[in-house]
Amino acid sequence: MNKELFSFLFTLIALVMGALYYTNTIQAPFINSLNYLKSSYHKTTTLIEKNIDKHVFQASTITSLKDTLQNYEKNHLVMQQLASEVNELFKANKSSLKNEPKVILTRVISYEKFGNFDRLWLDLEDYNNSKIYGLTYQELVAGIVIEKNNRPLALLNQDPKSAYAVHVGNVLAPGIAQGNNSENLIINFIPAWFLIKKDDEVVTSGLDNVFFKGLKVGKVLSVSKEHGFQTAIVEPYYKSNSPSYFHMIRIQR
Repeated sequence: MNKELFSFLFTLIALVMGALYYTNTIQAPFINSLNYLKSSYHKTTTLIEKNIDKHVFQASTITSLKDTLQNYEKNHLVMQQLASEVNELFKANKSSLKNEPKVILTRVISYEKFGNFDRLWLDLEDYNNSKIYGLTYQELVAGIVIEKNNRPLALLNQDPKSAYAVHVGNVLAPGIAQGNNSENLIINFIPAWFLIKKDDEVVTSGLDNVFFKGLKVGKVLSVSKEHGFQTAIVEPYYKSNSPSYFHMIRIQR
C-alpha cells in the first residue's frame, strides 16, 4: 500500500469519525441503533432467565400447589360433611337449630381516618346494616364489623368498641374481649371462681351471635381480680400493619 492511498484512507476515517462525533444529524441514527440493540439484548437475556427459572422450578411448584389445594379441598369437604350431619341430627330431633355460617371474602377500601389504623371501610355487596358481624383473617379473630353511615366499618381487635364473647382456658371461663387502643386485648367479666392462668388460650364462645365457637383470639399474659370478677390481659394472635382482605362471618340463625 503506497503512502498516498494510506493517507487517503486515514483522512477518510478521521472525517467519518469527526462527523459522527460532532454532527447530531449523523450521530443520532447510530446511537438509536446501538440503544435498540442493547435494549433488545437485555430483554432477550431477561426472557431467557425467566424461562429457565420457570421450567426448572415449575414442576416442584405445581406439585406443591396441587398438594396444598388437595388439602384445602379435603378440609372443606370434611367441614361440609360435619355441617350436613349436624343439620341432619337437628332435623331428626325436630330441633329448630341449624348450623349454616356464611363466610364472605371482603376487601379493605381505606382507613376511616388518617392516624387511626384500627378502623377500616370495607367493600361489601348485599350488606345488612342491622347486624354486627365477626371479622377473621386466616382463621384468627381480627375484630367485628358494624354499620356507620349505612356502610360496613371494620373495628379491629384493638379498637375500644370492638367487643365479643370468648372462653378462656381449658375451663372455658366466659368473658368479653374488648380493645383498649393498645397492642393487647382485655377480657372483662370473667367470674372469680374460674381458675385461669398465664398462657391460657382464648377462643370465641359463639354465644354472641357474632362468631361461631372455637375461633382463636390469643393467649393470656396476666390476670387480676376486682369486684368479684377477673380481668385478663391477652396478646392477640392477629397482628397486621397492612390489611387488605378479610373474611366476614354471617351466622344464619
